[in-house]
Parts: sequence; structure tokens; C-alpha cells
Amino acid sequence: MSLLCCYLRRRQLQCIQQQQTIQKYSSIMASSTSHNKLSLIPFFVVFLFVVSSSLTPVLSLPTVSDSGHRRPENQTFRPRKDIQKLKRINAYLRKINKPAVKTIQSPDGDVIDCVLSHLQPAFDHPELKGQKPLDPPERPKGHESTETVTESFQQWTNSGESCPEGTVPIRRTTERDVLRASSFRRYGRKPTRHVRRDSSANGHEVSPELYGDNYPRFFTYWTTDAYQATGCYNLLCSGFVQTNNRIAIGAAISPRSSYNARQFDIGLMVWKDPKHGHWWLEFGSGLLVGYWPAFLFSHLRSHANMIQFGGEIVNSRSSGYHTSTQMGSGHFAEEGFGKAAYFRNLQTVDWDNNLLPLNNLHLLADHSNCYDIRQGRNNVWGTYFYYGGPGRNVKCP
Repeated sequence: MSLLCCYLRRRQLQCIQQQQTIQKYSSIMASSTSHNKLSLIPFFVVFLFVVSSSLTPVLSLPTVSDSGHRRPENQTFRPRKDIQKLKRINAYLRKINKPAVKTIQSPDGDVIDCVLSHLQPAFDHPELKGQKPLDPPERPKGHESTETVTESFQQWTNSGESCPEGTVPIRRTTERDVLRASSFRRYGRKPTRHVRRDSSANGHEVSPELYGDNYPRFFTYWTTDAYQATGCYNLLCSGFVQTNNRIAIGAAISPRSSYNARQFDIGLMVWKDPKHGHWWLEFGSGLLVGYWPAFLFSHLRSHANMIQFGGEIVNSRSSGYHTSTQMGSGHFAEEGFGKAAYFRNLQTVDWDNNLLPLNNLHLLADHSNCYDIRQGRNNVWGTYFYYGGPGRNVKCP
């Protein structure tokens, strides 16, 4: 199984656009399959809400009794073990956080490092060592874009600061980020714990512990073995090669749509360069973010045969009830524009690098009383759909 995906993560009522291939535990899904080779996974705009954890684990310190003596060893705390863990974490941070020529403090608390492009994590990979990012590929025929667009939809750029040419912006990983993970070795990867799926298809989850806040974020994930040993989020391992100095993968999105008020959406396109075979990612109106090298994948090395769009939530039913986690704006698809989340202008690229309208769309809603989906088509939005819902309610116990 090969998978690459890029999408937006968010939590509360405001809507934002997002994503690409998504499948979930309680799922809303629109998919297109083809017996022909698809050299692209493009789509246009999406909204996605995923719950995230805002709890930050705290590393305990040795406890001392009123008499000044350490408490007995029946406590859960092991100082020597914790010290060794911190040493491993700090070694990892020194490896993943590359030297920055400039540092930018984002209003949301993130720190963005401007790293020389040839020093980014991708070039730690044996097959990329000593190389530099490739030049932009040929865009699909029929695709209109402009590199002159100034908006990046990311909070860290609101201060007016930017990364210099020749660098790439990378969200700095902190000790607190790693401590939130269920396992140090699994940080930056999809958790392997078993969660009962409402859908019969293979899926992936958005990590609730990766960022530790509720902000909607633009992030990516890739894997070649169904999340077992390969792949990671964003730039947390060697793989994705970033070429743009204006988009920080994993950074918070801004501005955000509001219910029954102004709406914002972002165009995304993922397609296979017919010349070199790499999968390129475009964000907004023509901003090339970078590419996944072809050698990372097995099936996707030649082509894709299915594209999925949709929303995802984690529904563990740990309390015996369906989760109250909202999807999209938290409102059902029937409410339409300004109130429900949507994807629009869904398209694919064929074997000859032609951008074509998407017609054979199949809809799936695991629990339509919890979240639903409605498809449409017009001359402005092409093929589109609204989706989402409130989760647990009177009809969704």
C-alpha cells in the first residue's frame, strides 16, 4: 500500500479548507476509482475538522517528603529512566531541528525556522544525500495558476516576517511536542493502537497529540507500508522535499471561515510529474510546496487508481456513546454554503498530464445521522460536495 496525503486539521466551529486523501473511523467519503492510470491526485478545496488534544503531559520531578527524604519506590515515577528519556529526546531534537539562518515567532506559539533548502530533513535520506531540490515540473494541461499570489493562509506570516530565498520554513519541534506522544519512537508517525473502524476500508488518523492545540493546520503524511515502519507527518523524517520559502507544513491556518459569515477556502493539487515521476504538491493559487520522490513509493511509483476526499473523526465509543466530535463546521450538508463544509472543483490528471473534470464520484457516509454528505455540480464549482455534522445527537446516540 502506498499513500500520500495532504490536508487540513482543525477542531471547533470555524471552517477552513483542506485536504486530499482521507479515510476514517467514522467517515464521510467521496471517492473516484479508475481502471485507467491517474497520474495525479488533484482536487481543489476542502474543509476538515479533526479533534486534537490540548493536554500537555508534564514530566514529574522527584518527590520529597516533609522530612526531606525521598518517598518509597512504590511511586510510578522513575527519575533515572526519565533522565535517559530526556537525553534521547534531546538527541532527536538536535537531529530533526536543522540550523536556522532566521527564526520567526508565530502568534499561535509556534517557532518557524528558516533552514537552508539543502539542509532540510529530506536530504538526510541515503538516496538524496548531496542533492538539491529539483526545479519546478510542467503543470498539468488546463491548470491555471499564478505564482504572484501573496496570501499563504498561515498564521506565522501575519507579522510580515518571511524566510529568505534559498531557505524553507520548518515548524520547530519542541521537547513538549515529543513528550505528548504516546511513544518516543512513534513520534511523528500514525499511532499503531487498534481503533475499531466504522468503515471497511483501510484508513488513517490525524494524530491528536502532534500539536497540542486546537488550531486548524495544513499538514501532510506519507507511507508505503500502511503506517507500519515508513513515513511520517510533515518534515519529521526524510522524505518530502520542500521547495517553497512561504509555506510551513504543519503550521496553523489563518484566516478561518465562520458559520453564516465569511468563508475561506484553499486550493490543493497533488500530481505526478510525467518526466521524473515525482509527486508534487501545490498549495493555493500556484505555490509549489515541494514533492515526494518517486523512490519512496511502491504502487504510486507508476500511477494512482483511486482518489478519496472527505472528513475524518476518531470514534472510539469509549463511553458507550458515539463521539460528539464535530466534522466540518459541525453542521449537516443540507445547510449548504456558509454553514456546511465543502470540497469544490474536484478534478483528476490523466496519463497524458491533462487536467480533467471528475465525474464518477461515489459517496459514502458511515453514519448519516451523525455526519452526512451531498453532491452537486455547476459551472463555477464544477463537481463539489458539502459534508459534515455534529456527531452525537438525538438521532446519533
